[in-house]
Amino acid sequence: MKLPVIKQLTQFIEENDQDYLVETIEVLEALTEVPSLKDEELDVIGELISNMYGALEVHKSIQNGMDKKEALNSFMQRVLGAIDK
Repeated sequence: MKLPVIKQLTQFIEENDQDYLVETIEVLEALTEVPSLKDEELDVIGELISNMYGALEVHKSIQNGMDKKEALNSFMQRVLGAIDK
């Protein structure tokens, strides 16, 4: 996951609607079923999906009253904490 990408996607949600990301995730998940995709291509799609889910999580924290910067930092701390385990 990349914080600048999640930050950009969070901004997109604020300016538009989170439904765009939800629908894009559904499309990308459907693409992962294509049998001819190479591992590298699946990795890229997976990274995009992860970043979009991250942005949705950050947006949810913001909606619950958390400051945007704090929501981003808190999310990344949780991600890094999960990786360390």
